[in-house]
Amino acid sequence: MTTTERRVLPAGTLLVRSPSRRIVIRVQCRSLLLTALITAAALGVAAYSLTVGHFPLDVADVLRVLAGGGTLIEYDVVVADRLPRALTGLGVGAAFALSGAILQRIATNPLVSPEIIGINAGASLGALVVSVMLGGAGVALVGGALAGAFVAMAMIVVAATKDGLDGYRLVLVGIGVTAMLTSAISYVLTTASVYQAHTAAMWLTGSLANRDWNHVWFAAAALVVVVPPLLVLARSLPLLELGDELANSLAGQRGPHRTTLVVLAAMAATLATAAAGPVAFVALVAPQIVRRLLAERGAGLAPAAATGALLVVAADLAARSLFPAELPVGVVTALLGAPVLVYLLARATRIGHAG
Repeated sequence: MTTTERRVLPAGTLLVRSPSRRIVIRVQCRSLLLTALITAAALGVAAYSLTVGHFPLDVADVLRVLAGGGTLIEYDVVVADRLPRALTGLGVGAAFALSGAILQRIATNPLVSPEIIGINAGASLGALVVSVMLGGAGVALVGGALAGAFVAMAMIVVAATKDGLDGYRLVLVGIGVTAMLTSAISYVLTTASVYQAHTAAMWLTGSLANRDWNHVWFAAAALVVVVPPLLVLARSLPLLELGDELANSLAGQRGPHRTTLVVLAAMAATLATAAAGPVAFVALVAPQIVRRLLAERGAGLAPAAATGALLVVAADLAARSLFPAELPVGVVTALLGAPVLVYLLARATRIGHAG
């Protein structure tokens, strides 16, 4: 790095270069430290969750099972039941948070998240049509969720785009699309059998119960698909927040970058929804928590992902241990997230813009 580069870099910022020196990533030390701390907390909560349940285990028992020892019952409880549940929670939380962070920064609106603007509803409708009406599961379920999410996203982007993507227009159009898709979901549920309707209702709430390794792969796929392109495209986010006209004048045409980022956000939310259902408010709340911890307007993507993972595994642990009967994780995240949504709406109304 030259003396000039050091001089223009903000304080607490490092440049990380690839071996070929063609890719340069700017890393904020404060954001990196926050990511490390929150990730450690998320992994700690996930590890502790392996000991909690109707068949209690201590840490030594869990470590022995993970090392290849223990009884068959302990192996079944830890490796076949609790470990996939914890890993799915970590992946789903990170994917939802990344989706929300991308959408909020592109639209410069803290109210934008996949569940607010209809992406989750589209994914849910597509998955329900496949599972309830067509009897599909597994990969077919993911395909239905992807199709539903991208149809919803196309409708929203086309209706909300006029001389650029306006944040408030995106929210208003998204609310309308969500209402329409929710009505379609209700129709599908009324045509289902009692058993199908009960199973679908649990899934629509967002649940980590009975997760297996297939769900872990769905959650992992969301991160594998989204993270590598984000390493390249994340540098465009600060420019895109300035609006299309100014971003294009400063750095050329950025419209394709915006479209690609919206598609990545939709894919992250869709695959996470396929793995655990539409877990509410994680995508909305996690970026806002990080934005305030970093004391800057644009929250970093990495700490947002770590915060989302922590929120989901902590909410799932609370849902399993703090109530007389086990609750779906989406119930707990909704209890935590609804007050945050009310606060953001009140703040946006008070100051007259998106906050």
